[in-house]
Amino acid sequence: MIIKEIENDLYIEEIEDFDLGQTLECGQCFRFEKLLDNEYIIVAMNKLLRVKQVQKNVILYNTSLSDYKNIWEKYFDFNNDYKKIKEWLLLKDNKLEDAITSKYGVRLLNQDFFEILITFIISQNKQIPHIKHIVNQLSEQYGSKIGEYNGKSYYSFPTVESLGKLSEVEFRELKVGFRAPYLVDACKKVIDGSVTNELIATKNNEDALKILLQIKGVGTKVAHCVMLFGLSRRDSFPIDVWIKRIMENIYYKKETSKEEIQTFAKEHFGEYGGYAQQYLFYYARDNKIIDYE
Repeated sequence: MIIKEIENDLYIEEIEDFDLGQTLECGQCFRFEKLLDNEYIIVAMNKLLRVKQVQKNVILYNTSLSDYKNIWEKYFDFNNDYKKIKEWLLLKDNKLEDAITSKYGVRLLNQDFFEILITFIISQNKQIPHIKHIVNQLSEQYGSKIGEYNGKSYYSFPTVESLGKLSEVEFRELKVGFRAPYLVDACKKVIDGSVTNELIATKNNEDALKILLQIKGVGTKVAHCVMLFGLSRRDSFPIDVWIKRIMENIYYKKETSKEEIQTFAKEHFGEYGGYAQQYLFYYARDNKIIDYE
């Protein structure tokens, strides 16, 4: 991987095991907008980024080397060896071959804990376009303007202090429905310190899960998503109805409990459970093994 700073843009050349579209479209994040083929606007970490990929080369527009090192290198997980991860998974389980070959360019993003907590509470029983719309409305109303592109303004994700002032009624006005009290409770618990990134960072996975499950309306699926995408706990294996169907289709050929699947994933995939989950989910969704949409 070669990194060059040319005028105001940053060029990353000869990057392996990365596809921008696959990484953004696989369901792990919601604040992006497709401009052209493999060219996107991303809002993350209180920054606005226009990014484009051409084969193995990536351009980060209006980005300094300092911002890359401090923000985007970690965000895109560019320092992680995905070749090694995929080789380990394929040696462990050849049932993953089609998924990994097809979705070779997926990387797990390192995202903001609070944003992931709120967005995945919102995501329950909603399709991705609707989730993105609600999150953008939330940001426009309660976040801060961070930039413009082609005359359109973009806003940061709101702080916990800002969202913590909202009532259930105000959340419902954003069309979050039954999730409104869950969002109120999540903000309250982050503000009072009972559920924070710093606290969870000191705990093992079992205790981290217990802390997240204290939040009203947060079940094991959302908690595992927060751990995987917002806390970089890469052994987390979120199981919703779709992953349950995928695992039953590939491994069991019968109705199987989420608890049994969770135990299997922990023992079978170990520290790479989150990677296996993303390859399986995205492949199954795109190949209509599950009817996600």
